[in-house]
Amino acid sequence: SLCPRIRLKEPGMEIPRILISLVLLPASSLSLGASKPSFVLMMVDDLGIGDLGCYGNTTLKTPNIDRLAQDGVKLTQHLAASPLCTPSRAAFLTGRYPIRSGMASYGHVGVFIISAASGGLPREEITFARILKDQGYKTALIGKWHQGLSCEHRGDHCHHPRVHGFDHFYGIPMTNLRDCQPGHGSIFYAAFAHVPYGKLLATLGGLVALHTAGARVAARRLATGLAALLLAMAGLLCVFILTFADLNCFLMRGEEVVEQPYVAENLTQRMTGEAVEFLERNSDVPFLLFFSFLQVHTGLFASPRFRGKSRHGLYGDVVTEVDWCVGQIMKTLERLELKEKTLVYLTSDQGPHLEEISVHGEVHHGYSGIYRAGKSTNWEGGIRVPGIFHWPGKLPAGKVIDEPTSNMDLFPSVVNLAGASIPSDRKIDGHDLMPLLQGRVVRSDHEFMFHYCNANLNAVRWHPANSTSLWKALFFTPNFYPENTTGCFHMHICHCIDPFITHHDPPLLFDLSKDPSESKPLSPATEPNFHSIVGVMVDAAKAHEQGVEPVPEQLTLQHHLWKPWLQPCCSTLGQLCRCKRDHRQGASR
Repeated sequence: SLCPRIRLKEPGMEIPRILISLVLLPASSLSLGASKPSFVLMMVDDLGIGDLGCYGNTTLKTPNIDRLAQDGVKLTQHLAASPLCTPSRAAFLTGRYPIRSGMASYGHVGVFIISAASGGLPREEITFARILKDQGYKTALIGKWHQGLSCEHRGDHCHHPRVHGFDHFYGIPMTNLRDCQPGHGSIFYAAFAHVPYGKLLATLGGLVALHTAGARVAARRLATGLAALLLAMAGLLCVFILTFADLNCFLMRGEEVVEQPYVAENLTQRMTGEAVEFLERNSDVPFLLFFSFLQVHTGLFASPRFRGKSRHGLYGDVVTEVDWCVGQIMKTLERLELKEKTLVYLTSDQGPHLEEISVHGEVHHGYSGIYRAGKSTNWEGGIRVPGIFHWPGKLPAGKVIDEPTSNMDLFPSVVNLAGASIPSDRKIDGHDLMPLLQGRVVRSDHEFMFHYCNANLNAVRWHPANSTSLWKALFFTPNFYPENTTGCFHMHICHCIDPFITHHDPPLLFDLSKDPSESKPLSPATEPNFHSIVGVMVDAAKAHEQGVEPVPEQLTLQHHLWKPWLQPCCSTLGQLCRCKRDHRQGASR
């Protein structure tokens, strides 16, 4: 017999042997293919919450993303854990405030800029990808990583996505900057704009005058030294800018550099093809796909078929292509009959980079909607991001939730759905979103949320129990320039330290339930409970800070410095490391 039977003690009770075998199998073996969901997590870079039709935009068409929201759950108070790429993504991957992993800077630079730096997401941190891989999931990261690469030598890849649980990686280890695209200029001119060149030149002129007046030896030496310093600074800046794309803008497949520098024109389409193939290869097993878009971070690029398709120039064309990519992924899930088995999530790592104006004066940034400011600030426009969940049969369609949630919440949500355990040896700041998304509860588990600008606690959000109020206190704010704007256009991005900020004591207080645009700070005259509200929030901030254990900082100057022995290079330094080995080069879907 193909299905042999065994006889139990009581007469007439026979069951197939195969059923006995199934009963004796471990629960994980039964559930892995049968009941565990798959995950497609999509993160757009620098996308504004006001860029999408489902969040109110009427002039930029995003039909595929809008359909996700229409058929799923839309969060209107979804918050990035940081207003900058590197710390925000670290928080997303680990479910922890980036200050806990050392992925928050105490200095000017809050993200990784060059590939031959030694900092990165520590191996001791646990990502949801690592947990799911241990559960038998196939895992992939396609797109941007921005969590470091190597430590001691260029081949150790101690911060590589593989170390953090991603079986497959096709993307860039750093970020897409305008320096990566020919003709887009450089962000570093603005970065060096605050150097007091005028004072240095005036000092040099004064020394020359002293020399002319007779103070020959001292003046000559000082003038020569100062002139040499200025020339050295100018020379280093020129070399850095001229070689930046070759040394830092490269594409990897697994742990191999396959294109250096990468050709951006059809890169979104290449990555979409890679994602589709990953889904096809793993359609019979549980999988995790993290599609981390390079766009809409500048320098902007769009494939030829999308250029000129929007009413918003190149930026709009790029958003249109991102939306197309989302559509391709959803069509693939439908074709493979995976939609009902897959939780799909779409978000942005922070708000739009409002200071991004092209060298030709074109607007290359997104839209914050009604919210104030953008990327690099903890005004709402910098941290309030799209949050869309789609899972037919498991999540209600067309549901809108206006409760405070965080990108850190993905960690416990994904881990619990995969049947794994939340790590108990560390503080996890995220909360499982499924009860809220499914309507089993109506309030978020986040009573307090803490908003960091780099390593500095910038603001506190409080959603008191049994209250509709949503308080937000800001302890400092960036100094915008020009003053009538909501950006720091003189430096290309706002900083989090003196002298670029204004401290507030008492803090600026807003009730976001009534003033989501943060237009009018409250005072004791306009809010009778002002002092008691602020007192509760200050106490919560102190208690939170006391619970943060010191860890090595990954974004120190020492980590940022270029180290030749860490430089990824797919040819030779003499050839500026250039190569083209990617089999997808020139491919499109």
